[in-house]
Amino acid sequence: MANNLKDQAEHHIQAQNIIVIHPGSHYLRIGRASDVNPVRILHAIARRRKPGGAVHRDAVLPPVVEKTKELLQELEDCRLQITHTLQSCVQSNGQRRYATPPQQIAAFNRRSQPEVVPDSETEWHDTTGSDVVIGEDVLLLNPAGDYNVHFPVRRGELNLHAGVGGSLFGVMSDLQTIWEHVLHTRLHIKPSEMRQYRAVLVIPDIYNRAHLREFVTLLLNQIGFGCCFLVQDHVAATFGAGLGYACVVDVGDEKTSVSCVEDGISHPNTRVRFDYGGADVTQVFYWLLQKCAFPYRECSEQTPLDGILLRRLKEDFGHVNLDVCGSVEKSFSVQHPGMAKRNYTLQVGDEAMVAPLSIFFTELLAITGANRTAPKTQKGCSSQPHPEDCFDAEYIRETGRRNKDNLEQSAIDSGALPNTEAPDEDLVVDGLEQERERETKSNDRDYLLPGGQLVGLDQAVIQSIERCSTDELKRKMYGCILIVGGGIKFPGIGSWLQNQVASKIPPVYRTEQSIVSSPKDMDPEITSWKGAAVMSCLESVVELWLTEPEWTRYGLRILREKAVFMW
Repeated sequence: MANNLKDQAEHHIQAQNIIVIHPGSHYLRIGRASDVNPVRILHAIARRRKPGGAVHRDAVLPPVVEKTKELLQELEDCRLQITHTLQSCVQSNGQRRYATPPQQIAAFNRRSQPEVVPDSETEWHDTTGSDVVIGEDVLLLNPAGDYNVHFPVRRGELNLHAGVGGSLFGVMSDLQTIWEHVLHTRLHIKPSEMRQYRAVLVIPDIYNRAHLREFVTLLLNQIGFGCCFLVQDHVAATFGAGLGYACVVDVGDEKTSVSCVEDGISHPNTRVRFDYGGADVTQVFYWLLQKCAFPYRECSEQTPLDGILLRRLKEDFGHVNLDVCGSVEKSFSVQHPGMAKRNYTLQVGDEAMVAPLSIFFTELLAITGANRTAPKTQKGCSSQPHPEDCFDAEYIRETGRRNKDNLEQSAIDSGALPNTEAPDEDLVVDGLEQERERETKSNDRDYLLPGGQLVGLDQAVIQSIERCSTDELKRKMYGCILIVGGGIKFPGIGSWLQNQVASKIPPVYRTEQSIVSSPKDMDPEITSWKGAAVMSCLESVVELWLTEPEWTRYGLRILREKAVFMW
């Protein structure tokens, strides 16, 4: 008994010195492995603009595309299709669903007037003497002020662009400033104590090798952790959910990814990522609210505070509960600096269901253009050679070709082969490149509908599972689908996905299905973070820790050897 208590105490002390970092497009989640929940902070930074400097302001929501007549017709056709699908569904009591006509809802909302709360004005954030503003305070900066606003991660990748602050150095500097701010002010770790701490970084399932190098350099050389290791978000999610295997569906704010994980390994062929997420659903929801005469008429989705408001309304109102029929009266408040607080009342009908279902009916995502962005697979992201990595695919291909040429020349010299003119070396390389390009394009086509549009989430799950190598593995994955991420935290979304997948599963794999959307009653937003915290405390990960001297001496070679994922 005494030994057990001693082991638990040592385990807790060890967990207190491990910092788990999960960077996202919208939020950064960071905390000690011993914490119940991580610190969550808006993953944004504002830097004071130099006099006469270029202006750059990343928005909270992705911008909408130009609303042409053709686009509006496409959106309306898809809305009607979803509405008719919902009307054909039945409630749990067996009765057909009914809906309130949109005209009736719009008439109520037009009559709705805000209630102004007296003496409720607030001021914009005072930034006197502050050149850098981090986290939620960025939202309280006057939009007309002299700050540039940056979100270092966009669509699940580093936010590299041609504007000011968009270089790799600029983005990594922003990440360092934000992360150090949280470590020092929220976790109360002194800079002089950083070497006593270890870091676990949750990385995307589809990763860029060059960016991983930058992340490790940031953690070990710049922030100054004693050691670190990297873990893919889908693998961490299975640990957080306590599952040995699962088809992981991760819907974040700006990206959606799917892959099949078994025994801590994410199968590379099954990985796919789409550039749409909860923020695109928010824009769809705002378009639907406008069609119903949204009473907050001054709302602008590109204003940071209004973007956050729309996001919150989507989370509060959105659902996929077939038992909720007709219109529902809702209320919300708007309080912007420099203005009095206003309370609004509005009616919402099936719009609260149509917006979440845009993840399945991707024509609605045309409002941000996200439905026609090419999907990303691991093969497309694995072909970036780096001079530090001596044994990457480029090296293997080059040495393999030279060995073949040497063998052929030896055979010619010995008379075993006739002496013909050697093929042009460039043609061999081009042939390999063309073959790889054809294979990547073929894989991508499976995730596209006719006309170049991305498939819905249910079809993406099926395409991912169908890439598993054996029938037994496919059967296991169809039997356990794990939903994580904060992009589609809507009541009933798991049941809808289960029904859609069940109707499309090949008959040979139709077994008992399990959709896990809130593992262990945990917020799906932190499943991956929690899983990384669990992994970091296992005895088996002792050999995975990468130290600063090792990294400085060997670089990417040591990461290839110690990574918990196939490089």
